[in-house]
Amino acid sequence: MPDFDARLRAHGLAPLRRSAVTTLQLQIGRRCDLACTHCHVEAGPKRTEAMDRAGVERVLHLLRRNPAVSLLDVTGGAPELHPEFRFLVAEARALGRRVIDRCNLTVLLEPGQEDTAAFLAAHGVEIVASLPCYEAPNVDRQRGRGVYARSVEALRRLNALGYGRGLRLDLVYNPQGASLPPPQAELEARYRDELRARHGIEFDHLLVLANMPVRRFASALARDRQYERYLALLGAHFNPATVPGLMCRTLLSIAWDGRVYDCDFHQMQELPPTGPVRTIWDADDLAVLAGAPIATAPHCFGCTAGAGSSCGGALVQEADPKGIGSPGRRGIAANCVALLAP
Repeated sequence: MPDFDARLRAHGLAPLRRSAVTTLQLQIGRRCDLACTHCHVEAGPKRTEAMDRAGVERVLHLLRRNPAVSLLDVTGGAPELHPEFRFLVAEARALGRRVIDRCNLTVLLEPGQEDTAAFLAAHGVEIVASLPCYEAPNVDRQRGRGVYARSVEALRRLNALGYGRGLRLDLVYNPQGASLPPPQAELEARYRDELRARHGIEFDHLLVLANMPVRRFASALARDRQYERYLALLGAHFNPATVPGLMCRTLLSIAWDGRVYDCDFHQMQELPPTGPVRTIWDADDLAVLAGAPIATAPHCFGCTAGAGSSCGGALVQEADPKGIGSPGRRGIAANCVALLAP
């Protein structure tokens, strides 16, 4: 199994340290209308974990006390199903913060959610929506029967409200299985052409993310005896140019129970931060986190492989810079349908 800290040391990049916190990423709950095979949160319709009102109020308090935090990134589960979601969004926007809703699209068609898209548009919320392919069979295989058609309907409704036409709408791609994502710019152009031609759908950008070998996806890899091979693939494509832009350097991940982590993937592995701040109640001034060492684990290779991976998509333009010794494009998806041949 590749050693992430050792790889950082070999490139003169250790220890990995946090800079100023500019993003709070809140995993507000784990309930979701879907149960996707790649979901590192293991979200689903029967999950009950959810942040209480006191926790939501504390997150808003941290935003008030820390003007350097410019972005509240709300995820789940399906965050829209949380009873305090609209209160949180409205208050954060009133504070002048950018708000991202990480949306699975189908939730917008659920009973009781009929006006959610309009609410998001009215508050200028940015939407980052998961759509793992532009073809129905691949989406339905990963996310469930009928999900593609419902996702397309949700995207049409968002376009009608101005998303993708002024209001920010980004789509997210995850590979189908144990491969790395293809170059972001190439796949974005393909998505744009296909979705426009097939459905008249417009969006701003496509964000490509590697599947992280944690929780549900890790279990699937282990079941197929692919876990070690996938970690080796990530390690073989390690790109030191991605390290300065790693999201853990500027992001604080907050769990539904108020515990904090260096990233959402550490949260799911219950890998705590190295310093004394372990919950949202342990500090008012998040500047105390600047310079703190960041905990690492083998799954960190998922963020540094190829062009890198983050909640904002690829980290660098060039996935295989000269001199890294990368194995080329073996194991990298050609698009959302097929793998490149070795």
